[in-house]
Amino acid sequence: MRWADVKTTVGKVAPALGGALAGPGGAVLGGMAARALGVEATPEAVAKAIHTDPEAAVKLAEIEAETRRATLEAQAKVIVAEAQGQSWLQRNWRPILMLTITAIVANNYILAPYLGAMFGSSLTLDLPERLWDLMTLGVGGYIAGRTGEKLMHEYKSR
Repeated sequence: MRWADVKTTVGKVAPALGGALAGPGGAVLGGMAARALGVEATPEAVAKAIHTDPEAAVKLAEIEAETRRATLEAQAKVIVAEAQGQSWLQRNWRPILMLTITAIVANNYILAPYLGAMFGSSLTLDLPERLWDLMTLGVGGYIAGRTGEKLMHEYKSR
C-alpha cells in the first residue's frame, strides 16, 4: 500500500492532508500524520488508526486546522510587510495589477463589443487563466493588507 492509496480515508477527516498524501511530499506528510496518531509510519497503520480510533480523526482534523491557521497567519504577515514597505512598487503592485486587469476586462466586455458593432473591428486582449489567479491573490492580499495597516495604525495609536 502507498500513501496515495489512503488519501481518501485521510481526506474524509482532513481534506487538505488527504489530497497532499497523493503528491510528492506524501511520505513526509504521512509520517507526520503517523507520529501524531502514535502509530507506525506506514499507510496501513494510519488507515487502521483512522478506522478504529475515533480520536484519530479528531487529531488529524486539529492538525489540519492548525496548519491552515499558521499558513494564513504567515501570508498575512507577508502582506502587511508589503503594505508597509519602503518601496513604492512594493506597496502598490497589487493595486496596479487590479487596475491592469480591470482595464483588460473593460476593454474586452465593454469597449470592444461597442467598437465592433459601430466600426466592424475591435481589439480584444487575451486574459490568461493564470492572470485571474493573480487577481484573486491580489484582491485577497490587498484586502488583508489594508486590514493589517488599519490594525497596526490602531495598535500604535493606543
